Amino acid sequence: MTGSVSAEIPVSADSRPRHVAIIMDGNNRWAKSRLLKGVAGHKAGVDAVRAVVETCAREGVEVLTLFAFSSENWRRPKDEVSALMKLFLFALEREVRKLHRNDICLRIIGDRSAFNATLQEHMAKAEELTRNNTRMTLVIAANYGGHWDIVQATQQVAQMVKRGELEPSDITDDLIQQHLSVGDLPMPDLMIRTAGEQRISNFMLWHLAYTELYFSPVFWPDFKEEEMRKALQAYAGRQRRFGQTDDQIVAKTSQQ
Repeated sequence: MTGSVSAEIPVSADSRPRHVAIIMDGNNRWAKSRLLKGVAGHKAGVDAVRAVVETCAREGVEVLTLFAFSSENWRRPKDEVSALMKLFLFALEREVRKLHRNDICLRIIGDRSAFNATLQEHMAKAEELTRNNTRMTLVIAANYGGHWDIVQATQQVAQMVKRGELEPSDITDDLIQQHLSVGDLPMPDLMIRTAGEQRISNFMLWHLAYTELYFSPVFWPDFKEEEMRKALQAYAGRQRRFGQTDDQIVAKTSQQ
């Protein structure tokens, strides 16, 4: 599942994932291995974000979703959380205009109520500035959890039932999906997690039902263009079945 494919092999348009989702893991361990404080790893991780965004945009990926801050991350030491919030604000102020110049749309998903007013204001301004950009959509999951996403979607649908707008029997998976944070975007084709961990950690639980998983041993600050291309090449070698047999896939391909 880790990247062992040569970075020289090109990724064709037909084998390219439309939507890539990434759990950016290993910032603290990267810093610790260099006898640095944890916040140094998060700062170094911003450079990796920039490199991966540039690579995905260049490769024609339509949507890139990055798990920046989970709802469970509030349990970390207060000084680390405070530093993360300052870094998030700094990145919004510094990077958003670059995204805009490169025609990249920024969307932020998650429960914003826990963030301070200044940070919420900068989130809204960043989204408004880049709203009409079409080259790629960059989704930042902040104070996000897969359980939260499913609960808020079902609450919206429950309110529709309460108002008499639909019957319980009208509820379908498509309807639930429409009310998820990125229900209007393609489902992730490829989910990457760095730093050797092999779990989903409450990330996009609904969305990952048929997603290809790729686990890299590389700490996030070192996961840059070459590593991103390894992941794309690994995905290009997968055969996605969606519950079908190999014979069905072959038959369908021969008919195209």
